[in-house]
Amino acid sequence: MKEIMNQEQISRTLKRMTHEMIERNQDLSDIVFLGIMKKGFPIAEILKENLLKFADVDAPVYPIDILAYRDDIKHENHNQNQTLDVHNKNVILVDDVLYTGRSVRAAMDAIADYGRPKQIQLAILIDRGHRELPIRADYIGKNIPTSKNEKVIVDMQKHIIYIDELK
Repeated sequence: MKEIMNQEQISRTLKRMTHEMIERNQDLSDIVFLGIMKKGFPIAEILKENLLKFADVDAPVYPIDILAYRDDIKHENHNQNQTLDVHNKNVILVDDVLYTGRSVRAAMDAIADYGRPKQIQLAILIDRGHRELPIRADYIGKNIPTSKNEKVIVDMQKHIIYIDELK
């Protein structure tokens, strides 16, 4: 395994991404963070705290479960968060790694069940390329070119990101 980001680098990266969000969004009061379960949600919570610290804006943050919306996994029942309202909001969708784009597509399908947002922006900690769908991130922590036989692992509990060879 090869370490590519440590705790300090992750923290700096998320602070930079938050500043980019502040610069890009004219009205910060209508931002809603949606963190893709399970790895995107802790990142979304950190971005929320950074937004509160840097712009004094307390944006809501919610987990979003995309399992029922995946086109590669058959899953019948899905739990909708009934308190989630994205109508006419600027949704910032957050995930750890952007790879094929299929998770993001599933998340956008899930978001549509909660209303019609004004805009959906995508924040990704690691963009590793290899897209299968025409999806790009608005906020990217770090671009890391990888081969298809490598896996990027984001461990937010240990605050470390590394690459591992698939066996």
